[in-house]
Amino acid sequence: MRNITDIEDVKRRFRVYLRMEKGMSRNTELGYLGDVDKLISFLRDEKSVVEVEECDLHNMVCCLRDIGMSPASQARIVSALKTFFKFLKAEGYIDKSPAELLETPRLGRHLPTVLSVEEIDSMIAAIDMSKAEGQRNRAIVETLYGCGLRVSELVDLKMSQVYAQEGFVVVTGKGDKQRIVPISPVALEEIARYIEEYRSFLTVKRGNEDVLFLNRRGSKLTRVMIFYIIKGLCEAAGIRKDISPHTLRHSFATHLLEGGANLRAIQQMLGHESITTTEIYVHIDRSMLREEILHYHPRNMKK
Repeated sequence: MRNITDIEDVKRRFRVYLRMEKGMSRNTELGYLGDVDKLISFLRDEKSVVEVEECDLHNMVCCLRDIGMSPASQARIVSALKTFFKFLKAEGYIDKSPAELLETPRLGRHLPTVLSVEEIDSMIAAIDMSKAEGQRNRAIVETLYGCGLRVSELVDLKMSQVYAQEGFVVVTGKGDKQRIVPISPVALEEIARYIEEYRSFLTVKRGNEDVLFLNRRGSKLTRVMIFYIIKGLCEAAGIRKDISPHTLRHSFATHLLEGGANLRAIQQMLGHESITTTEIYVHIDRSMLREEILHYHPRNMKK
């Protein structure tokens, strides 16, 4: 077996492995590398990662649970460790992965927060169009909701990926996988106005020439900036729900399902690899059906 003389070099090669062989996104790469750092910190120089035993990993997971880390975060760390030790085995550093039998914490299935069409309309109405960035923010909301994009997909969207005449955009999702998503005429109209009234007057920073949504300095918007934009609009509209930009993606999928769209079509538009990920919106729709029954069924209308 090989010895590890430079853990940083191993981590660099692990990152290449995640990107090239696993096709993971940059955010997932960084998350997994951070989880490897957590393992190294847990070991406290008492042993090398190649000397780790199954009991060490169980102790680490127990510590994470004891400090109050959520099951979802624990599950991500377990997944990262399983992948890391699989990489070490493939590279010849270990004979057997100590993480093979490591159990992933069970996750409860939580229904995501969804906005109604009226709430989304009130968000858009709350945009201050007297400000220079007003039209840009309107185009952002319409694109997030109209296409069901992830925030990372929105900030990376290129002008050359918007096909206005054909009515679709090419989206680069997780693992740099591309998909075609229809875009509404309303969103296209708002994008066209944004380009004409705001973007065309910016001094675009080098390397951002093809990026669609820019800040006032001509650089690509960050995911954090999108979060603040959406949060601010919700507060201005008087919406008291726990909202993030991802809420517009959930709302997009839920409203499509309510309107009769096929679940497989929604899966493709969202870029979900597994249909089970998309099926959560069926549960949302069922809960709404229950409300309708409770409200309108004659047995429930009796006093």
